[in-house]
Amino acid sequence: MCFRLCFYLSFLLTCIKPQYVLFVITGPFPVVSLMVGSVVVSMAPDDNFLIAGSNTTGTNSTEILIDTDSRDAQRVLIASTLTFLVGILQVVFGVLQIGFIVRYLADPLVGGFTTAAAFQVLVSQLKIVLNVSTKNYNGVLSIIYTLIETFENIASTNIADLIAGLLTIFVCMVVKEINDRFKHKIPIPIPIEVIVTIVATGISYAADFEKKYNAGIVKSIPRGFLPPEPPDVSMFSQMIAASFSIAIVAYAIAVSVGKVYATKYDYAINGNQEFIAFGISNIFSGAFSCFVATTALSRTAVQESTGGKTQVAGIISAGIVLIAIVALGKLLEPLQKSVLAAVVIANLKGMFMQVFDVPRLWRQNKVDAMIWVFTCIASIILGLDLGLLAGLLFGLLTVVLRVQFPSWGGFGNIPGTDIYKKVKDYKNAVEPEGVKILKFSSPIFYANIDGLKSSLKSTVGFDAVKVYNKRLKALRKIQKLIKKGKLKATKNGIISEPGISNEAFETDEEPEDNEDLQVPTKEVEIQVDWNSELPVKVNIPKVPIHSLILDFGAVTFLDIVAVRAIKTIIREFERIDVRVYFASYQDNLISQLERTAFFDDIVRKDMFFLTVHDAVLYIRNQMAYSDNQDPIFEKISLMQESKEPIEFTETIRPADELDVQEE
Repeated sequence: MCFRLCFYLSFLLTCIKPQYVLFVITGPFPVVSLMVGSVVVSMAPDDNFLIAGSNTTGTNSTEILIDTDSRDAQRVLIASTLTFLVGILQVVFGVLQIGFIVRYLADPLVGGFTTAAAFQVLVSQLKIVLNVSTKNYNGVLSIIYTLIETFENIASTNIADLIAGLLTIFVCMVVKEINDRFKHKIPIPIPIEVIVTIVATGISYAADFEKKYNAGIVKSIPRGFLPPEPPDVSMFSQMIAASFSIAIVAYAIAVSVGKVYATKYDYAINGNQEFIAFGISNIFSGAFSCFVATTALSRTAVQESTGGKTQVAGIISAGIVLIAIVALGKLLEPLQKSVLAAVVIANLKGMFMQVFDVPRLWRQNKVDAMIWVFTCIASIILGLDLGLLAGLLFGLLTVVLRVQFPSWGGFGNIPGTDIYKKVKDYKNAVEPEGVKILKFSSPIFYANIDGLKSSLKSTVGFDAVKVYNKRLKALRKIQKLIKKGKLKATKNGIISEPGISNEAFETDEEPEDNEDLQVPTKEVEIQVDWNSELPVKVNIPKVPIHSLILDFGAVTFLDIVAVRAIKTIIREFERIDVRVYFASYQDNLISQLERTAFFDDIVRKDMFFLTVHDAVLYIRNQMAYSDNQDPIFEKISLMQESKEPIEFTETIRPADELDVQEE
């Protein structure tokens, strides 16, 4: 089955994937094979093929036997049917353009995943080199269990197989190093794998390693092709869930390996074409009693190391497999399995060299290095299927966290230019007088709106809501003191009555007299300077700015929660007489804000500017036409015991009297 699979897929994918500069060899992969095997065993267990044998000698009991011929035939039918269904799903995914998921397979994720896959291949080949038998583990910790059992049974290692495997690894690695160092002088790379296979087969046959040393050899290789057989459509309902996961995992493995060589040889991968190519191949192979295939990591490494880079390599590979199936299979039967396993291990060097990318990634981007390490460890512990999913989710989580907690900072102007840089990073950057500039480097949505509010408070140095509430509290105290006659209100401010000591400095914790608010009132305009000492003891934060600029150059979208929150922020700052402006916004934001009813009498389009410098120049022009000591007017209610209006005196106040500006 394996040889037929290799031939069909090699030939088909050579024709279907013309864009490849390096042809990735297709065939079985350990994880996919285990997933297929679990489905096959669950649908055709041994208990379904029990038959009664003859009576044992001296007893009346009947021996229970397994009809292996019927069992194997049924399992082959299930495997080929599963392959056919996986192919259909992969073609559907390709037609529906589901190949976009390849974009989420970042290079660090692919590096960690393929390294873990190489480690799994190493473990599976190690027991063959040692000729140690182990159970077939599948699922979580399967690699660890296999490795532990291999070393537990290491005492039964076949010395002949071990020596042959070690010699093969040594020879292959030495010759490959020679090929790499002298590739400009050697016109054709030395095909050491082919040479080693031929020599090892001849030595094993001549020395008769199987009989003399009990070495593990290839033995019989099936010859010829089986006639096509239609899949059993009635099984589709029982295997649809498993086939879906197998189709995705097989595709992810193929694309991951392909991206490694795509980066190395500078070519692009079309994810949808990968789905369609593997789907058609699996549909065709499923009709000829083959099982699900993906990229054969070990054979791909062998072909790449021997210089195969075009579709011709695929044709030659398919041709050799065809010859082996038809004629040469008998000649390869004496070949030791440990030699084949050693060839595979020697060609995994390139995959394991990816480990040295981790220190470089850590220096360049610690998050990418964490994705690489997490994916590799998760794939080794959980298995490649769950490990790939865990790595993908971890990568997406890092993106969410980076968007939820983006970089931000107050910006200042580089003197003599229209350039604005972060004040913390550039010593020469100067903040415009009375203006704060905040840049939030992320899309704004429900998950990071609190981060925007906290960064805003840190930049301006105060909480607009608390400032407003403190001012309201101070005004209520002033109202109460005016009613008691301890303060006197004039059009120019609030002063103490002559001859009466100012008892206005009451504690901040004094309870409010809510009954006083029910007395008829009259509104007058008075001046309150909130940045000076007030006649009431209320701790009001200073507001040293008159304008706030939000640099939205890095904001690509806003959700409805962000739009409402920003509108609330504008109103909060407007209440304490701080104007809010927007700069460097994306073109699509204005239309998006219009659709969400963002603009009204307070929030207008003239608050938006193309650049931060334009906003700063506008603010400077506005301030140039206003009085430098422009008062802030506050309307307060004067509490009176009667409905008669309070008389205001127009007198020149002594210098020691209190001057209060309005808000």
